[in-house]
Parts: sequence; C-alpha cells; structure tokens
Amino acid sequence: MKIYLTAIIKIKPAHFNEVKSILDNMVKQTRKETACLQYDIHQGIDDKNIFVFYEIWENQQGLDHHNAQPYIKEFGDIVKEKLQELPQIIKTTLI
Repeated sequence: MKIYLTAIIKIKPAHFNEVKSILDNMVKQTRKETACLQYDIHQGIDDKNIFVFYEIWENQQGLDHHNAQPYIKEFGDIVKEKLQELPQIIKTTLI
C-alpha cells in the first residue's frame, strides 16, 4: 500500500542556512531511494522559515528504510535545537 506523507518543518531563523542545507541534502539523497515515488519540498511564502515536504512511498517498508538513513538521522539530531517545534508528520492513504 502506498503511503502519502506530509511533513511540516519550522526552522528557527538563527539556524536557517544550516537547516536549509540539511533539508536540501535530504531531498537529493531521498530521491535516489527505490521506494521513493515522490519527495518534494515547499517553502512558505509568508514565512520563509516554514517548509512542507510532500512524499509518496511505495510502502511502509520503504518508508522505514528511509527513516534509517544517515541523512535522516542527521536531521533528527538537530530537531530540538534548531527547529521552532517538533515536525508535524501526517501519514495518509489515497481514497
């Protein structure tokens, strides 16, 4: 079953450049994963510190594999210190 995932990330302005670089690397690396069907990042128009990921995964196993990758763990290491709040993750299915 395909998994559709939306993630909302709010960067602390003081860490914008560092976190944006990490997010860009996540996109570059993730798009190489075989279970990744789509992985897009959007930036807020009114608030440039807000990013929204829209992802489509072949299945839960592929998403689990993705979450174990070093570039995802690198992002996880900075969450508490460099984001305004924990990312909001919404997993859905197509109806």
